[in-house]
Amino acid sequence: MSRFKLYSPDQAYLLPPSVRDELGSDHLCFFIREVIERLDMKVFEQSYSAEGGELYAPQLMLGVWLYAYALGITSARLVERRLVEDLAFRYLAGGARIDNWALSAFRRRHNRALNDAFTQVLEWAQSQGMVKLGRVAIDSTRIQANASRDRVDSEQALRDTRARLRRQVRAWQKAADHDDQEPGGLEVAIGELNQALAEMPRRLERLKKSGLKKLSRTDEDARFLRQRGDKFLLGYSAEIAVSDDHLIVAQRVTQNVTDNDSLQPMLDEVEQRCGAPPRQALADSGFFSIDNLNHMEQRDIDAYVPDSNMARALNLGTPCRTRACAPAHRRMRAKLRSPAGQAAYARRKAVVEPVFGVLKQQRGIRQFRTRGLNNVANEFTLATLAFNITRLHALRAA
Repeated sequence: MSRFKLYSPDQAYLLPPSVRDELGSDHLCFFIREVIERLDMKVFEQSYSAEGGELYAPQLMLGVWLYAYALGITSARLVERRLVEDLAFRYLAGGARIDNWALSAFRRRHNRALNDAFTQVLEWAQSQGMVKLGRVAIDSTRIQANASRDRVDSEQALRDTRARLRRQVRAWQKAADHDDQEPGGLEVAIGELNQALAEMPRRLERLKKSGLKKLSRTDEDARFLRQRGDKFLLGYSAEIAVSDDHLIVAQRVTQNVTDNDSLQPMLDEVEQRCGAPPRQALADSGFFSIDNLNHMEQRDIDAYVPDSNMARALNLGTPCRTRACAPAHRRMRAKLRSPAGQAAYARRKAVVEPVFGVLKQQRGIRQFRTRGLNNVANEFTLATLAFNITRLHALRAA
């Protein structure tokens, strides 16, 4: 008698009749399904017209995408493959085999509905006592666009390209005039060059209307954003506000090249999502401005937002190089110099930066898959919503 267990991969029956028996009742896919069952899906459903054929249920599509982003899978083609190979995906899809076109169309279509789902999940978490809104930490990061840095228009580059195309057209026309053979191939090439030349005025006009020095031809909404080390990234600014229990309570994607104008809108987002403003707000020096400090005081929010010199002093223990002139600025520096203020500001890194670490390092949100501000905002909403659901799953299991 053999000491080895029976091995027969070609048998017709491989899995038990219950998915829960195979995956375990505490698997993330069952929690995602539970959360989705609590959501009001009317906003998703109302975005479709009564005409056309049958559609996949929004609950199915949302569940599949949330589980995908929870695993760091952002490619629609890869999700399509996992719907065949992965048991949890197959459960969430109800056994349906969905092509990548339908998956991509769902992700692009539902901007308002995805944001509504994000808010509903936060409301449910609050009702379960799982959102601590007393303090939030706000931060931003740059995420690369799905666009090539080489396909960028600038006024000088367009003028140089136009001059080069004209020289090439003249050269090829001379070659065609002196060629005794059939000039059909050259005529086709000259026609393509003339077509490219005809596009130049339109591209110049588009650049002037944008008000930018450089404009991507692949993704017109993307912007060149400064990173550390004086490097520039073609992409978007992603902003989040995170509560003390590491839940994302507000999120958005912008084209902002700096963060100075983002603090007030992010606090408005927190109030809109959670029904009340936070009592305390932490942000780094990129969000500093005198107007922001005055605004926080008017809203009675205990803010800890240093200027760049004060942030350097807090991080390195060096004295501030400049003096604070505005009253609100002096009050902020005095608060940050106190032991309580330093402890509160130090908490910012522990609250918000690990969340960006998970999103970018573990979940692969370093480059967007789609193009255009609306579409990349949908991607980020899915990523942050999936993050919150995995966090709630962990909190419930604790």
